Amino acid sequence: MQDTAPAPVPGAPEAWPDQGPNSPFIRLWQGFLTGRVLIAAALLVLQLALVRMQPLGSPLAWLVCLGYLGLTLLVRMTASAHPPSPRAGVHWLPVIGVDIAAISMMQMLQTGPLNYSALLAIPILISAVLGSLTLALATTASVTLLTLGWVVWQDFAGGIDTTQAYYQAGFACAGYFAVAYLTHELARRVRRERVLAQHSRRKAQTQEQVNALVIRHLGEGVLVLDAQFHVQQANPAALRLLGLRENHGLPFALEDHAGWQRLQDAVAQSFAQEQPVSSAVHLQAVGQEGTTGLHLRTWLTEVAAARPQAHDADEPVQLQQLCVVFLHDLREMEARLRTEKLASMGRMSAAVAHEIRNPLAAITQANALLAEDLATDPAQQQLCRIVGQNAERLARIVEDVLNISRAQQHIGEAPAALLDLDQQVAQFCQEWQAQGQPGRQAQLLLDAKGKSVVFDHEHLRRILVNLLDNAQRYRSSPADPHALQILTGAPVGGQAWLQVWSDGAALEPTVQRHLFEPFFSSESRSSGLGLYICRELCQRYDAGISYQRLTRPTPGGPVEGNAFSIVFRVGTASALPASLFDQIVV
Repeated sequence: MQDTAPAPVPGAPEAWPDQGPNSPFIRLWQGFLTGRVLIAAALLVLQLALVRMQPLGSPLAWLVCLGYLGLTLLVRMTASAHPPSPRAGVHWLPVIGVDIAAISMMQMLQTGPLNYSALLAIPILISAVLGSLTLALATTASVTLLTLGWVVWQDFAGGIDTTQAYYQAGFACAGYFAVAYLTHELARRVRRERVLAQHSRRKAQTQEQVNALVIRHLGEGVLVLDAQFHVQQANPAALRLLGLRENHGLPFALEDHAGWQRLQDAVAQSFAQEQPVSSAVHLQAVGQEGTTGLHLRTWLTEVAAARPQAHDADEPVQLQQLCVVFLHDLREMEARLRTEKLASMGRMSAAVAHEIRNPLAAITQANALLAEDLATDPAQQQLCRIVGQNAERLARIVEDVLNISRAQQHIGEAPAALLDLDQQVAQFCQEWQAQGQPGRQAQLLLDAKGKSVVFDHEHLRRILVNLLDNAQRYRSSPADPHALQILTGAPVGGQAWLQVWSDGAALEPTVQRHLFEPFFSSESRSSGLGLYICRELCQRYDAGISYQRLTRPTPGGPVEGNAFSIVFRVGTASALPASLFDQIVV
């Protein structure tokens, strides 16, 4: 439903559009009050001038002028910020009534050829502009009666040309009525336009607040730039992509940072071609060494600029062209695309797993038969055991993938056991170190003696090996055992924890936000499923995994590095909310 402001009804009492100090009607009311004071002062000065020419003037005229000046000053000082209601009533007597009375008395007391009847237009204008139509017509009728009464009184006195005086008074009174009606209609139209303008302004302010709120919470970065490449507006997402604080001052220039040159080039191209531009750029964020891949889209708009001077009101409005830039992290877009592929992969996972299970079953059976035939050869028996162990491990991996993609999986179905944390971690780390060529170096700091956790043996091994592989890939020195540390702990009355720490470079904020999302990776050759599966396996056993940037002591001094910590929950696993994979129907 469209929201419209009601228009004032002709002849009905209207309310003031607003009561603010900058309201046009308030300023007009104050202008009328000031004009009354000036007229009263002018009448007093005129009486001083008449004294020199006519020393025998009436003293009552002096009293009328002084009283009129005093009343106008009093109203100007006390009622300038609070105009009376537009309705007709006694509240207008201190203004309109005083003016009509004072001017009429001055007309009656004048002894020379002066005529004060023209000043009666002042209360008519005040009532027509600031009052209702009833007030305007009543004021004009009062002035008309007084004018005609004055002519009749002079007619009885025999001092005027009767016919000419009546014609002149009739034309003047008719003009008063015409001026009153036209002035009131003009004021009413202005008042109505003022109400509509205020209504439109409130709607624009509300829409502006809604737009600002929406833009502020957009995950996509939004920049508004002018032709001089000054950023006039920016939402928090855009400031983060540029490496700036959310409270960074606006405006700022793209030339302030050399790493933003490609963004400036894209904006310049959009201005030059006067059409949208879409491209992928790599920017260097403030305070970061590497570059961040961004996808940007530009749109041009026009915003009316303020006129430089008031005398140019008749000239066409100059328009300032602005460029709106939408920024999106390329890695987020790629992760989103990979996540969209997840649905189709989920539908295929059951069939693929079934096809893998059949060969695995055949391999397992053939390996068992081969082990029976080679029972006398120890070397061949060792090979059969290796084949059997890896076939079993592959079967469990297939089952895990199915469990992850199965809708509304049941956490309690996972095979769990009470594992000695330090013993298992030491065993897994020894196996992991032995697999590397040359041997991998790591420092074990185990401090969870006798502490058992609820977890599956193979799942805990997979999580730890995954974290160790990531730490090995990004550590500073493969030969320094202190560059990779595996820690455990179990505070008294607290929860047991496991931590893998390495002295690698800090992860970018955009990478940190998506570490545990599926198919998100900072490397093109990585599947992006490792940390996601670690998180899913932890949730099976009501454990939690997180990333932190921590400082650890080394022989060379404290070193800052990346730490992945697992906190094991006490007791049996509880049901958790379904994850992204849990919502896929297989």
